[in-house]
Amino acid sequence: MNRIPGDTVAGVFFKISNMSKIEQVKIPISGPNYTLARHNDGKTLRGANIGWVEWNDDGKFKYLHQKPEVGFSLMVDPHSWSYTWLTTPVTDIIEQGDRYIIFQTENSKYELTWTNK
Repeated sequence: MNRIPGDTVAGVFFKISNMSKIEQVKIPISGPNYTLARHNDGKTLRGANIGWVEWNDDGKFKYLHQKPEVGFSLMVDPHSWSYTWLTTPVTDIIEQGDRYIIFQTENSKYELTWTNK
Protein backbone atom coordinates (compact mmCIF):
# COMPACT_ATOMS: atom_id res chain seq x y z
CA MET A 1 0.00 0.00 0.00
CA ASN A 2 1.52 3.32 -1.07
CA ARG A 3 1.10 6.17 1.38
CA ILE A 4 2.00 9.81 1.13
CA PRO A 5 4.42 11.11 3.80
CA GLY A 6 2.29 12.41 6.65
CA ASP A 7 -0.66 10.10 5.90
CA THR A 8 -3.04 8.80 8.57
CA VAL A 9 -4.39 5.29 9.08
CA ALA A 10 -7.08 4.58 11.70
CA GLY A 11 -6.43 7.84 13.55
CA VAL A 12 -2.66 7.33 13.81
CA PHE A 13 -0.30 9.73 12.03
CA PHE A 14 2.63 8.17 10.19
CA LYS A 15 5.67 10.22 9.20
CA ILE A 16 8.05 8.71 6.66
CA SER A 17 11.68 9.80 7.00
CA ASN A 18 14.24 10.11 4.23
CA MET A 19 15.59 6.63 4.97
CA SER A 20 12.16 4.97 4.49
CA LYS A 21 11.71 4.47 8.21
CA ILE A 22 8.21 4.97 9.53
CA GLU A 23 7.84 7.07 12.65
CA GLN A 24 4.54 6.68 14.48
CA VAL A 25 3.25 9.84 16.11
CA LYS A 26 0.29 9.22 18.41
CA ILE A 27 -2.38 11.89 18.26
CA PRO A 28 -4.26 12.27 21.53
CA ILE A 29 -8.01 11.93 21.24
CA SER A 30 -9.72 14.63 23.21
CA GLY A 31 -13.26 14.62 24.46
CA PRO A 32 -15.29 13.41 27.37
CA ASN A 33 -14.36 10.31 29.28
CA TYR A 34 -17.38 8.61 30.82
CA THR A 35 -17.43 5.87 33.45
CA LEU A 36 -20.64 4.01 34.19
CA ALA A 37 -20.84 1.92 37.38
CA ARG A 38 -23.75 -0.40 38.14
CA HIS A 39 -24.33 -0.50 41.89
CA ASN A 40 -26.04 -3.93 41.92
CA ASP A 41 -22.95 -5.93 40.94
CA GLY A 42 -20.10 -3.39 40.64
CA LYS A 43 -19.82 -3.73 36.84
CA THR A 44 -18.08 -0.70 35.34
CA LEU A 45 -17.35 0.37 31.80
CA ARG A 46 -15.86 3.40 30.10
CA GLY A 47 -16.93 5.20 26.99
CA ALA A 48 -15.97 8.19 24.89
CA ASN A 49 -19.53 9.42 24.34
CA ILE A 50 -23.04 8.96 25.68
CA GLY A 51 -26.58 9.78 24.69
CA TRP A 52 -29.98 9.52 26.34
CA VAL A 53 -32.50 7.61 24.22
CA GLU A 54 -36.10 8.74 24.10
CA TRP A 55 -38.49 5.96 23.08
CA ASN A 56 -41.74 6.07 21.09
CA ASP A 57 -44.90 4.66 22.67
CA ASP A 58 -44.32 1.44 20.70
CA GLY A 59 -40.85 1.00 22.29
CA LYS A 60 -38.87 2.05 19.20
CA PHE A 61 -36.11 4.65 19.11
CA LYS A 62 -37.42 8.21 18.84
CA TYR A 63 -34.52 10.62 19.54
CA LEU A 64 -31.05 10.79 21.10
CA HIS A 65 -30.72 13.57 23.73
CA GLN A 66 -27.72 15.12 25.50
CA LYS A 67 -29.44 15.40 28.91
CA PRO A 68 -31.14 12.72 31.01
CA GLU A 69 -34.84 12.54 31.81
CA VAL A 70 -37.07 9.98 33.47
CA GLY A 71 -38.14 7.53 30.76
CA PHE A 72 -34.90 7.85 28.75
CA SER A 73 -32.25 5.09 28.54
CA LEU A 74 -28.52 5.76 28.73
CA MET A 75 -26.56 4.63 25.68
CA VAL A 76 -22.77 4.46 26.02
CA ASP A 77 -20.79 5.05 22.81
CA PRO A 78 -23.80 5.42 20.52
CA HIS A 79 -23.18 4.84 16.83
CA SER A 80 -25.66 4.56 13.99
CA TRP A 81 -25.25 0.79 13.96
CA SER A 82 -24.12 -0.21 17.47
CA TYR A 83 -23.40 0.81 21.06
CA THR A 84 -21.35 -0.38 24.04
CA TRP A 85 -24.11 -0.37 26.66
CA LEU A 86 -27.82 0.47 26.87
CA THR A 87 -29.70 0.74 30.16
CA THR A 88 -33.39 0.13 30.66
CA PRO A 89 -35.42 3.36 31.01
CA VAL A 90 -34.61 5.70 33.90
CA THR A 91 -37.25 5.65 36.64
CA ASP A 92 -35.60 8.16 39.01
CA ILE A 93 -32.75 10.67 38.91
CA ILE A 94 -31.46 10.34 42.47
CA GLU A 95 -28.63 12.89 42.51
CA GLN A 96 -26.88 15.07 39.98
CA GLY A 97 -23.67 17.13 40.24
CA ASP A 98 -21.21 18.90 37.94
CA ARG A 99 -19.47 15.67 36.90
CA TYR A 100 -21.79 12.87 37.96
CA ILE A 101 -25.34 11.59 37.98
CA ILE A 102 -26.83 8.78 40.06
CA PHE A 103 -29.98 7.28 38.64
CA GLN A 104 -32.29 4.29 38.97
CA THR A 105 -33.56 2.33 35.98
CA GLU A 106 -36.21 -0.36 35.75
CA ASN A 107 -33.54 -2.95 36.60
CA SER A 108 -30.53 -1.30 38.28
CA LYS A 109 -29.02 1.69 40.04
CA TYR A 110 -26.14 3.44 38.20
CA GLU A 111 -23.60 6.18 38.72
CA LEU A 112 -22.26 7.96 35.64
CA THR A 113 -19.16 10.15 36.04
CA TRP A 114 -17.25 12.13 33.44
CA THR A 115 -14.21 14.31 32.85
CA ASN A 116 -13.34 16.95 30.23
CA LYS A 117 -16.92 18.05 29.80
